Amino acid sequence: MPTRCITIDLPKQGCRKVRAGFDGGRMSSDGGALLLRAVDQRIGLTQRLAACFADHRNPGRCEHAPPHLLAQRLFGLVLGYEDLCDHDRLREDSLLALAVGRDDVTGESRARERDRGHRM
Repeated sequence: MPTRCITIDLPKQGCRKVRAGFDGGRMSSDGGALLLRAVDQRIGLTQRLAACFADHRNPGRCEHAPPHLLAQRLFGLVLGYEDLCDHDRLREDSLLALAVGRDDVTGESRARERDRGHRM
Protein backbone atom coordinates (compact mmCIF):
# COMPACT_ATOMS: atom_id res chain seq x y z
CA MET A 1 0.00 0.00 0.00
CA PRO A 2 1.49 3.41 -0.95
CA THR A 3 2.13 5.94 1.79
CA ARG A 4 -0.42 8.77 1.91
CA CYS A 5 0.69 12.29 2.72
CA ILE A 6 -1.23 13.64 5.67
CA THR A 7 -2.11 17.31 6.05
CA ILE A 8 -3.72 18.98 9.03
CA ASP A 9 -5.33 22.43 8.94
CA LEU A 10 -4.43 24.47 12.01
CA PRO A 11 -6.15 27.58 13.38
CA LYS A 12 -5.55 30.68 11.25
CA GLN A 13 -2.89 33.18 12.30
CA GLY A 14 -4.54 36.45 11.35
CA CYS A 15 -5.48 36.11 7.70
CA ARG A 16 -2.78 33.47 7.10
CA LYS A 17 -3.90 29.87 6.66
CA VAL A 18 -1.64 27.39 8.49
CA ARG A 19 -1.39 23.79 7.40
CA ALA A 20 0.79 21.02 8.81
CA GLY A 21 1.89 18.78 5.99
CA PHE A 22 4.29 15.94 5.61
CA ASP A 23 5.01 16.24 1.92
CA GLY A 24 8.21 18.34 2.02
CA GLY A 25 8.60 21.98 1.10
CA ARG A 26 9.40 24.62 3.70
CA MET A 27 9.62 22.69 6.94
CA SER A 28 9.97 23.29 10.65
CA SER A 29 10.08 20.89 13.54
CA ASP A 30 9.01 23.56 16.03
CA GLY A 31 5.21 23.45 15.82
CA GLY A 32 5.11 24.46 19.47
CA ALA A 33 6.04 27.98 18.36
CA LEU A 34 2.44 28.59 17.30
CA LEU A 35 1.21 27.49 20.72
CA LEU A 36 3.69 29.92 22.31
CA ARG A 37 2.38 32.70 20.08
CA ALA A 38 -1.22 31.95 21.07
CA VAL A 39 -0.33 32.06 24.78
CA ASP A 40 1.75 35.22 24.30
CA GLN A 41 -1.10 36.95 22.46
CA ARG A 42 -3.48 36.04 25.23
CA ILE A 43 -1.29 37.32 28.09
CA GLY A 44 0.53 40.07 26.13
CA LEU A 45 3.94 39.27 27.63
CA THR A 46 6.22 40.32 24.75
CA GLN A 47 4.25 43.52 24.10
CA ARG A 48 4.45 44.51 27.76
CA LEU A 49 8.14 43.66 27.99
CA ALA A 50 8.94 45.50 24.74
CA ALA A 51 7.23 48.60 26.15
CA CYS A 52 9.88 48.64 28.90
CA PHE A 53 12.67 49.35 26.40
CA ALA A 54 13.48 52.62 24.68
CA ASP A 55 14.52 51.96 21.08
CA HIS A 56 17.09 54.59 20.14
CA ARG A 57 17.91 53.04 16.76
CA ASN A 58 17.31 54.93 13.52
CA PRO A 59 13.87 53.61 12.39
CA GLY A 60 14.85 53.95 8.73
CA ARG A 61 17.69 51.49 9.22
CA CYS A 62 15.85 48.91 11.34
CA GLU A 63 14.13 45.90 9.85
CA HIS A 64 12.98 44.27 13.09
CA ALA A 65 10.80 45.97 15.69
CA PRO A 66 11.62 45.41 19.38
CA PRO A 67 8.54 43.20 20.00
CA HIS A 68 9.63 40.89 17.13
CA LEU A 69 13.20 40.72 18.44
CA LEU A 70 12.01 40.00 21.96
CA ALA A 71 9.54 37.35 20.80
CA GLN A 72 12.24 35.67 18.69
CA ARG A 73 14.59 35.49 21.66
CA LEU A 74 11.97 34.35 24.18
CA PHE A 75 10.41 31.78 21.86
CA GLY A 76 13.88 30.55 20.90
CA LEU A 77 14.76 30.03 24.56
CA VAL A 78 11.53 28.18 25.29
CA LEU A 79 12.00 25.99 22.19
CA GLY A 80 15.49 25.01 23.37
CA TYR A 81 17.63 27.38 21.31
CA GLU A 82 19.47 29.00 24.20
CA ASP A 83 22.56 29.93 22.19
CA LEU A 84 22.32 33.10 20.09
CA CYS A 85 24.30 31.30 17.37
CA ASP A 86 21.17 29.18 16.83
CA HIS A 87 19.24 32.27 15.76
CA ASP A 88 21.39 32.64 12.67
CA ARG A 89 19.90 29.33 11.49
CA LEU A 90 16.43 30.12 12.86
CA ARG A 91 16.06 33.14 10.58
CA GLU A 92 15.33 30.56 7.86
CA ASP A 93 12.48 28.98 9.85
CA SER A 94 9.13 30.10 8.43
CA LEU A 95 7.19 28.84 11.44
CA LEU A 96 9.23 30.89 13.89
CA ALA A 97 8.85 33.93 11.61
CA LEU A 98 5.08 33.40 11.67
CA ALA A 99 5.08 32.91 15.44
CA VAL A 100 6.92 36.18 16.14
CA GLY A 101 4.54 38.11 13.89
CA ARG A 102 6.50 38.60 10.67
CA ASP A 103 4.41 39.07 7.54
CA ASP A 104 7.12 37.81 5.18
CA VAL A 105 7.69 34.30 6.50
CA THR A 106 9.78 33.18 3.51
CA GLY A 107 12.20 36.09 3.78
CA GLU A 108 11.78 37.22 0.17
CA SER A 109 11.49 40.90 1.11
CA ARG A 110 14.17 41.07 3.78
CA ALA A 111 16.41 44.12 3.66
CA ARG A 112 19.75 42.32 3.63
CA GLU A 113 20.44 40.26 0.55
CA ARG A 114 22.11 37.50 2.56
CA ASP A 115 18.83 36.98 4.45
CA ARG A 116 16.52 36.90 1.42
CA GLY A 117 14.81 33.73 0.26
CA HIS A 118 16.80 31.23 2.28
CA ARG A 119 15.66 27.66 2.05
CA MET A 120 16.12 25.19 4.85
